[in-house]
Amino acid sequence: QVQLVESGGGLVQAGGSLRLSCAASGSFFKINAMGWYRQGPGKQREAVATITSGGSTNYADSVKGRFTISKDNAKNTVYLQMNSLKAEDTAVYYCYASVSIKLFAAGKDYWGKGTLVTVSS
Repeated sequence: QVQLVESGGGLVQAGGSLRLSCAASGSFFKINAMGWYRQGPGKQREAVATITSGGSTNYADSVKGRFTISKDNAKNTVYLQMNSLKAEDTAVYYCYASVSIKLFAAGKDYWGKGTLVTVSS
């Protein structure tokens, strides 16, 4: 089993910064990829940033240049550094991980419960 726990959400003024953390715990063989998704009011959930086990990253166009995803393999933790925040960034941010439970097993998707980020203008 795998559990993902997010932290770091809160209220921040436009132009400010915030850093989200997500720690994976449980019994598993390998984390294949981790990332952050978000869902704003009245909007669909969208990918914000992802990072593979090899370190390759992808960003949504709307956050490129402002957000940075990183990970600490020893801690099984992924981070999202959010700078120059805009009101449009207001959303519940969800941690995502693709995890192989055992050797040669296909990756399964896991989700955190989300952390709210509110950006005031």
